[in-house]
Amino acid sequence: MRWLWLLLIPLPVLAHMMSMSTGEIRIQGREAEYELRMPLYEIAHIQDPERSLFEHIRFSGGGGTARLTKRECHENPIEGSYSCLAGYEFPEPPDKLEVECTFHSITVPNHVHFLRAIKDGKTAQAVFDFSFEKTVIRFNPPTSLEKAFSEIMAGVFGAIGGAAQLLFLASLVLAARKRRELLALAGMFVAGEIAACVAAPLMSWQPAPRFVEASAALTVAYLAVEILLLPEAGKRWLIVGILGIFHGLYFHLFLQTSGFEPFYVMAGVILAEVALIALFAVVFSKIGKMAAGLRPVQVSASVLLAVGIVWFFVRLRG
Repeated sequence: MRWLWLLLIPLPVLAHMMSMSTGEIRIQGREAEYELRMPLYEIAHIQDPERSLFEHIRFSGGGGTARLTKRECHENPIEGSYSCLAGYEFPEPPDKLEVECTFHSITVPNHVHFLRAIKDGKTAQAVFDFSFEKTVIRFNPPTSLEKAFSEIMAGVFGAIGGAAQLLFLASLVLAARKRRELLALAGMFVAGEIAACVAAPLMSWQPAPRFVEASAALTVAYLAVEILLLPEAGKRWLIVGILGIFHGLYFHLFLQTSGFEPFYVMAGVILAEVALIALFAVVFSKIGKMAAGLRPVQVSASVLLAVGIVWFFVRLRG
């Protein structure tokens, strides 16, 4: 069963832990202005991004598809961002806005685009990723239940959408020597994430996305070292709590970018992480019984250590 873990090796190259962009479209009559902001590292591999990006977002309303009338993009190396400003024209003034966004197909599979739409003083938001490419914005304020559900689901997809989160949760399960310890590790990890989301907005320091992702890669490597070199180490729960803070910085940036309510998003994150931890625990337990002689914990931890180190240097450079 060791070959299963080898499938995780390409993940650091194929996906960023955090891949987010923001957009705002302002509609006045038949005309609209769309502003896009995306991290520079997301477009490094895209040929002619000014053309390609606008081939992967489409606005419709007023009886047809909006026509792109102008576009202008530029890089800002100091901020590490790529910005575009575009103009659109609808056949008729739209009473609703249909949007199709497939940025994930040209950036990375876990890319998330946050769109804010403004019309006649009314504002609406939408989130697009690999599982949600199309939506209709009606500029009616969502009900409390709709808002809660959409933001909880955003937290769920935020928790399961990045390879770093999945790898760390797998490492966390491997690091637990007993069921009670697994509960303690899971609780401290979640506590660390929540602490980061609470404390980060109160600080003047703003973590860069590349720093957050490189730190997350190191957390995977460090926990693997604990498993391999310190199998009897005590207070592992404390270490996991500290490592959880670095993962919480990702959700801090997620909340800051989306403007969502922290309570709902983190509720979705916790639900998803608890479910994944339980799933990993069941799977690893069965693998351990089937392949006890192959030392699956040590083999898996070795692979995770290699992945974490490679990932750290890839993200540090890129």
